[in-house]
Amino acid sequence: MEQVLTLVCKLNPTPKQVEKIELVLKAFADACNYANEQVKPQVTSKTTIQNMVYHDIRAMFGLSANLAVRACARVGANRKTAKQKGKSVKRFKPTSADYDARIFAFREKDWTVSLTLMNGREHIKINAGNYQRGKLKGRKPTSAQLSKHRDGNYYIHIQLKDEPPTTIQSNKVIGVDFGRRDIAVTSNGDKWDGKQINNARDKYSRVRASLQQKSSKGNAHAQRVLVRCAPRQHTLRIFQKSIRIAIESSYENFMRIAYWTNLPLCASMKLVV
Repeated sequence: MEQVLTLVCKLNPTPKQVEKIELVLKAFADACNYANEQVKPQVTSKTTIQNMVYHDIRAMFGLSANLAVRACARVGANRKTAKQKGKSVKRFKPTSADYDARIFAFREKDWTVSLTLMNGREHIKINAGNYQRGKLKGRKPTSAQLSKHRDGNYYIHIQLKDEPPTTIQSNKVIGVDFGRRDIAVTSNGDKWDGKQINNARDKYSRVRASLQQKSSKGNAHAQRVLVRCAPRQHTLRIFQKSIRIAIESSYENFMRIAYWTNLPLCASMKLVV
């Protein structure tokens, strides 16, 4: 069974490319709405939908062959999901379009994506962070989704398919839950109370918020006290660090036991206080 990882990368299109993206998003949504209106609601098979409206979509909306196929598939998938929830499919908005390997390509050499729009292919620059670059390096993804987010910018949702890691078969598992009230609780009953650190943190937050409010109104005394409070904030960080080190040292002993007994862990051992 494959697992799919979706990487979201921001696009940097030129003004002309923005116009073409808007056209293809609108045409894709119009094609989906047309297919949804023309085909009986009980039909959920993408192949059946495609057989009924494919040629009309090509002629009426000017989409490429594969974009027309993806529009039919989108309608079928949305209908199946709506049927499971006992609802009907709503109208499609011009905010996204689906792409497969024939109309999408990722180019690592110049960090662009090649997309089929209304009048041919376009190479569009992407903003990729270290995480995305690490995941995409040496890969050739075969599917993606062109999207317009609420902030008005355009993004490409690149889908990477991988085989899931082999699960460990063992009955020797311990769980660790990290929180605020109890900093850490293990499934075998060990816990570290967070009351002391929470009281100190909340006290500093209340005092600082009160002083900042007074300082913003021109209170000179509050401004001087704020300056004096800065070293105390550093003291609070040292206090938090000392608690974290105490808990992590307890975990170190546990980790040694886990190593020698082949005991797997089901939670991250990184602790944030």
